[in-house]
Amino acid sequence: MLKHLAGVALILIGATVAWFILGTTIAVRTQGSDSAQRDQLAAQWGSEHVQTAPKFWLTTRHADKKGHMYFEVMAVPTSSSRIAVDLALDPRQKGLLWYNTYGVGFAATYRVARAVPGTRAHVDFAFPSDNATYDDVTVAIDGKRIPVTSASGVVTASLPPGPGPMSTVSVAYRSHGIGRWTYQFGEGVVSVHDFVLTMNTNFHAVDFPPKTLSPTVKQETPGGWRLTWNYRDLVGGFGVGMTFPQRLQPGPLAERITMWAPLSLLFYVFVILVITTLRRIDLHPINYFFLAAAFFAFHLLFAYTVDRIPVGWAFLICSVVSMFLTVSYLRLVAGLRFAAVEAGLAQFFYLILFSYALFDEGYSGLSITIGAIVTLFVTMQVTGRIDWSERFAAKRFSTADPAHSSPS
Repeated sequence: MLKHLAGVALILIGATVAWFILGTTIAVRTQGSDSAQRDQLAAQWGSEHVQTAPKFWLTTRHADKKGHMYFEVMAVPTSSSRIAVDLALDPRQKGLLWYNTYGVGFAATYRVARAVPGTRAHVDFAFPSDNATYDDVTVAIDGKRIPVTSASGVVTASLPPGPGPMSTVSVAYRSHGIGRWTYQFGEGVVSVHDFVLTMNTNFHAVDFPPKTLSPTVKQETPGGWRLTWNYRDLVGGFGVGMTFPQRLQPGPLAERITMWAPLSLLFYVFVILVITTLRRIDLHPINYFFLAAAFFAFHLLFAYTVDRIPVGWAFLICSVVSMFLTVSYLRLVAGLRFAAVEAGLAQFFYLILFSYALFDEGYSGLSITIGAIVTLFVTMQVTGRIDWSERFAAKRFSTADPAHSSPS
């Protein structure tokens, strides 16, 4: 019996090494292609958008004692900001990963104190990313559209004098990005007055990046959310941002399922050992080798189909293939009833359901722990009255040489 268990343990060790190699291969495939695919998508779609508030400058002309002219430059805060942002998530899969690509429509109107005689006012508006394209770009000052000229991704314009104490600057554009979207009030801790930003999304699972403010008003819409950030007088260094919902990532999922596979097989082998002991079925370590191979076939096939077809279909196909391998093999070894009922159900629980629990990383540990405790309880109840000394002795008697195990 000890040799039998040692053979089974050796198979478990070998399978663990094989799964470790497969899991490492998946991790290398995922990480190796991530940077290249992200750069490719950024070149085609646009990189992450970090929109900053425009900078308003006031220049005043002075003359020194010798009559030399010089200019004094002073930053001017905005009196109010009205911003509308439309975010449309359009995720794309590349290989083993999903990337959050999105379309953005941006429109903002800023009010700033008008220049007084002897001064000139200017505005610098920086686009959110150098690696992006912008369509329908509109810049208007006091309601009059001006031609757009930019250098290094910054639009610079002068605010002409006019009636009234305030000038308005309006900016609008449409673009695409990847990752997340952020709006910054400025550099460091800044003061913001009469600020209203309204964001419309086409998705419901909204989240906000670290060091950003939560919306003050949330209103659910048929397609997503209408979020509003409304501040009268705000002093702080945080901005406004949106993190898009993450889809189930095929590469990390396949890696996670593969790395947990040795524990899955350990549970399965333990249950099969208990069942075969109760039913007095003799399985050789070679039989366990083929069962471990059927388990490994599930993870191997899943690793190389999950980037070709949807995750759900890949999981279903791999489950059916692995179950077919096990049942069709064990019916030849121990009969159809044991193959389809005891072994089949055990594989369903400890391979398929075990792997499915890893889809939700947040609850996978709890699910596996509950499954292990239930398995322990059931096996303790069904084996509580077994005389293990008698069973082990019977096992040794059944595998001994007939010439030495039966009376002459």
